[in-house]
Amino acid sequence: MRGGFYLKLAGAGISKNRKFYFPYILTCICMIMMFYIVAFLAMSEDFKTMRGGDMIQSLLWVGVYVIAVFALIFLYYTNSFLVRRRQKEFGLYNILGMGKRNLVKILVWENVMTAVISLAAGLGLGILFSKLAEMAAIKLLGGQTGFAIHVELRPIICTVVLFLAIFLLVMLRMIVSIFRLKPVEMLRSENVGEKPPKGNWLLALIGFILLAAAYYMAVSIMDPMSAMAMFFLAVIMVILATYLLFISGSVVFCRLLQKKKSYYYKTKHFVSLSSMIYRMKRNGAGLASICILSTMVLVTVSSTISLYAQTEDSVERRYPNDIFISMGNDLGEEVIDTSDAQPYMQAVEEVLKEHNETAQNVLNYIQYHNYGVQYGDQLQLNMYEDEANGTLDYSKMLTLYFFTLEDYNRLTGENRTLEENEVLLYPAKMEYEYDTVKLENFDIWSVEKISEEPFHMGIAEVNMETSLFFIVRDISVMEQIARYEYELAQQYGGYVGSVTMEYGFDLDCSEEKQITVFGDIWDRISQTSKSSAEELPSYSLESKAQGRFDLIGINGGLFFLGILLGAVFLFGTVLIMYYKQISEGYEDQNRFDILMKVGMTRKEVKKSINSQVLTVFFLPLITAGVHLAFAFPLISKILMLISASARKELLCAVTVCCYLVFALFYMIVYWITSKSYYSIVSTKKDR
Repeated sequence: MRGGFYLKLAGAGISKNRKFYFPYILTCICMIMMFYIVAFLAMSEDFKTMRGGDMIQSLLWVGVYVIAVFALIFLYYTNSFLVRRRQKEFGLYNILGMGKRNLVKILVWENVMTAVISLAAGLGLGILFSKLAEMAAIKLLGGQTGFAIHVELRPIICTVVLFLAIFLLVMLRMIVSIFRLKPVEMLRSENVGEKPPKGNWLLALIGFILLAAAYYMAVSIMDPMSAMAMFFLAVIMVILATYLLFISGSVVFCRLLQKKKSYYYKTKHFVSLSSMIYRMKRNGAGLASICILSTMVLVTVSSTISLYAQTEDSVERRYPNDIFISMGNDLGEEVIDTSDAQPYMQAVEEVLKEHNETAQNVLNYIQYHNYGVQYGDQLQLNMYEDEANGTLDYSKMLTLYFFTLEDYNRLTGENRTLEENEVLLYPAKMEYEYDTVKLENFDIWSVEKISEEPFHMGIAEVNMETSLFFIVRDISVMEQIARYEYELAQQYGGYVGSVTMEYGFDLDCSEEKQITVFGDIWDRISQTSKSSAEELPSYSLESKAQGRFDLIGINGGLFFLGILLGAVFLFGTVLIMYYKQISEGYEDQNRFDILMKVGMTRKEVKKSINSQVLTVFFLPLITAGVHLAFAFPLISKILMLISASARKELLCAVTVCCYLVFALFYMIVYWITSKSYYSIVSTKKDR
């Protein structure tokens, strides 16, 4: 037989099975398009030159790998629906005289045609919509761009290589399945799995325990750093538990319902429940996949929208002033002295004078910070021995900040007083439940908590770690702590806490001029440090105008990536739902045809179908909602770690809205795909 014959058979096979192949090809096209768009933006040199573009690109590279892995797993998995549906057809070809090598040639041509169509259409749409995606991303950064479409070779090559490899793996899987099955097994493939499944109580119990443990972790963790560390473990546990419960637990649940006579022996429940028991063991994995993908869509979209919506609030909290300068060194003396920072202050004044600008809303104070380990209400400063013995619990490490009451009262306008063993305390990104604190080598301090960061420094916003901010009676207390830390460092050769003079101010000018002034201050301080005969302290500078672009780049990049990944996961959800409706429709043709012949009315059949389909397909949506509800405390703590301005109220509102919108979309997809199910079932019935 000539090659053209196999090509015609392959084309005819795709055309005759268009209900299966067209959605699969459409999904391949969408996957290729999304991958190309993300890869294009991640590699675009023009996009990188945008202010904040490099920040988004670093996040988009995460999306490139996520979509690549997801596309491999998902297309490989969904292709199993095609393989199973075509086995009967190939078995018939085999019995009529066509050898398995001939069948393989047909499969090769089908995969070649699918790959060519998908790559051509996917790349074409990707190139077309990449400009739209680029404009949307630049809009997030507050920039401007033209309408010219750029085509870059690198993302095209990456896309083609990746998806050709995926299509090759999919084709090899189909070929292996053809060679492994006998002709008779192919013909009976649609009836495989008709043995009554037994509920595996052990696996169901393991799944329940895993899910309960993951839920407990999510709601019980109070420390944001612990939440970040435990998040991925909890996700893995939930995924495993979901698959176990849907595959084994669902069969166990159906068996229990069977034993409840008042429920089981009703027309609409009897048929649907019996059918569900047979298919749940095989199709439970598909339902679990729908549930996991739905949860991923909801978590990804709601969290990134929440972060992006609070970008401006994060900027204001992160940057207390338009320009902020930190000057100081690791402590090497017993007395705190910041007079060596005066040359820097003079350099700042010179630059402001040259630009005819005046420092406004000046914020200046002395800060001392070091590290400690928390054990209840005790803070251990000597970590060196535990570290050497390997017994140091790094999860309990905190950053400790100390400020004087004089600076606090001066900058807040308050008139507080503190006794000798009293402190004001602000816990950042953590909970402190005690009324006292015992600092190693010092007396017990009585604690009065304050509700916000002292005089709005922006430290709590930028630091990922948990922190304690202390307002102490006077600078002598800071000196005592510094002296003890210095002694420890001399004894063990470790870290010495640093003392810095913090200086910030606002400017009454545009953001463009602020950036110019900031650049000149940076250059002048750098020159002062290099040209000075004496060793001046280290320094760091920050600009609110410059930082705004960075935060917009981070939050905007996460938002943009969240929407793209949400769309990818949504494609997967829709395709699995569609294939489940189609495959189950063909499986139920004969069942409902027999029921009609033995006296079941059309109305009763329809009620049974509704009961079955609604139970099966809305179970993942309900379970995803439960997953999302229990994950909410964990997600809120992680977002608080990323941004101290993250508000639970906004995240809750966004999460609820996302779930309702997704539920509406889910119902629309269910309604559309269920029409195919009813059409297939009624076709057999009407004959």
